[in-house]
Amino acid sequence: MSDSQLVDKYFSAMRRGSAAEEDLMSLFADGAVYVEPFSGLAPAVGLDEIRDRFRSGWEQPLPDMELDVLEVEVDGDRSRSTWECRSPALPGPVRGEDHYEITGGRISRLEVRILETPV
Repeated sequence: MSDSQLVDKYFSAMRRGSAAEEDLMSLFADGAVYVEPFSGLAPAVGLDEIRDRFRSGWEQPLPDMELDVLEVEVDGDRSRSTWECRSPALPGPVRGEDHYEITGGRISRLEVRILETPV
């Protein structure tokens, strides 16, 4: 699987939410690091912490969420994607950027950043 296919599978799983838990977790390496701005917590390290972080987010999912990938760039073992998320629960579209480090065909580090917040 190419790095761009891996990113595509990540977003496909994110759109399906908790129903895609195993598919999502299979994309991460054992000692992966997940950095995200949503929880306010320190980075999740390892599959158990990453799984817990996603499960926590799935407890109160955004209703009618739409998640569009705007761009994917691959540069060696690093990839970057930009995305836009929309939901009636948000005051407007939110754009973000994900930075991936990929090792052995799995995500070894994923850092999510918010680029634009709704006004």
